[in-house]
Amino acid sequence: MHGRIDSARTPGEQPASATFFSSDVPARLDRLRWSRFHTLVIAALGITWILDGLEVTLAGSVAGALVSSPRLQLSEAQVGMAASSYLAGAVGGALLFGWLTDRLGRKRLFNITLGLYLLATAATAFSTDFFTFALFRFLTGAGIGGEYTAINSAIQELIPARYRGRTDLAINGSFWVGAALGAGGAVILLQPGLLPPDVGWRIAFGIGALLGTIVLYLRRFVPESPRWLMTHGHAAQADTVVDEIERRVDAAPAPGNLPRVRLQVRDTGLLDATRVLLRRYPRRALVGLTLMAAQAFFYNAIFFTYALVLGRFFHISEDRVGLYILPFAIGNFCGPLLLGRWFDTIGRIPLIAGTYALSGILLAITAVLFVYGHLDAVTQTVAWSIVFFFASAAASSAYLTVGESFPLEMRGTAIALFYAVGTAIGGIAGPWLFGSLIGTGDRVSIAWGYGVGALLMLGAAGVQWRYGLAAERRCLEEVAAPISEADR
Repeated sequence: MHGRIDSARTPGEQPASATFFSSDVPARLDRLRWSRFHTLVIAALGITWILDGLEVTLAGSVAGALVSSPRLQLSEAQVGMAASSYLAGAVGGALLFGWLTDRLGRKRLFNITLGLYLLATAATAFSTDFFTFALFRFLTGAGIGGEYTAINSAIQELIPARYRGRTDLAINGSFWVGAALGAGGAVILLQPGLLPPDVGWRIAFGIGALLGTIVLYLRRFVPESPRWLMTHGHAAQADTVVDEIERRVDAAPAPGNLPRVRLQVRDTGLLDATRVLLRRYPRRALVGLTLMAAQAFFYNAIFFTYALVLGRFFHISEDRVGLYILPFAIGNFCGPLLLGRWFDTIGRIPLIAGTYALSGILLAITAVLFVYGHLDAVTQTVAWSIVFFFASAAASSAYLTVGESFPLEMRGTAIALFYAVGTAIGGIAGPWLFGSLIGTGDRVSIAWGYGVGALLMLGAAGVQWRYGLAAERRCLEEVAAPISEADR
């Protein structure tokens, strides 16, 4: 073992609050080439967004089936309220599990949150009325919200700096792989005559539980974040984990002159995180909140109610809604996948501002075409696919920005806070609002809702251009020094 930890402690002694040590763990992780280990991390952890995409799309694709269900008989407004319940659960789960992620570790929490998701989504299939359906959707959202914080933290801390942007965007964009699976599953299960009308949508929700069970097995092979171990007094264990990663990627021995971080072993609480957020990085906080809120309204308001638009205005039957969501999902996945590399080369500021601005402009154009009846079901889907090609990259970059902008000791809490506040501001009311607007059957009213989404995205683009952070290809500890490094 070629450890790179220097400490004032004697072997076997527990770290005291005044103990200082230096480590090159971050530099050793960032120097690694891409390998099967990193691919495993992506497969085992990135599945979170596939699960979320599956859940959201299923809920949207089966919206018509939920309305016509002999047992549930939900109204269009209740479908929107159930979507809002899912988002409210995601907000609460993110806040609770995000704090625990920073306190207890990434690995422990991403297994707990996945377990909650599995139980809740399976229970959704047994809903008997609106109350139970909304409750189980709330708990499913709590599991996914907790996953966001633990997984975003772990991935950013394990992936080398030069790949971080494109990887983070591609993983967040994989939401739409789940969306495609959900749409395809809904098309099959909701075929007229294939299954009883109250059974197809129930089986659809079981797909997520089956997929999540497979993921639980894959996660056994993903280690705890060495960066988290390093800043929580487990220096030797962090060194051991990096040794094992280097062995798995067949890396040459680390040179002795790598950059080091000097840390003080200390307990970091919510007060420290609040002080850092408000005093040290207020501009970063403004950027993170703006990006999160704008994309939350943009996405949740439009996508959660897309099936209702297809049904009411274009007379698409519920068993065919998935066929229209499939190309929509493909466009969303291709955006971050194809644009992601430019976030690491051209840079964060121009690419994030550009994708937000283009999303807003294209949404406004689509709204005008919709109002004047120039779109049918096919051209409406094509228009949304183009809009969300850019919007998907923009939304993914919001999570990348928040994860990179703040110190490691509060990364999970920061992601949770901005996701929660942003979703609360821009996302929870959106599906209910649009569900109500669609229920009126008035195209102009719906277009005004689209206009609000466009203005929010344009405003976010301006904030990013003015105050955005150039974090491309930089070590996380260079972008935001650990809290425990400040007191030297």
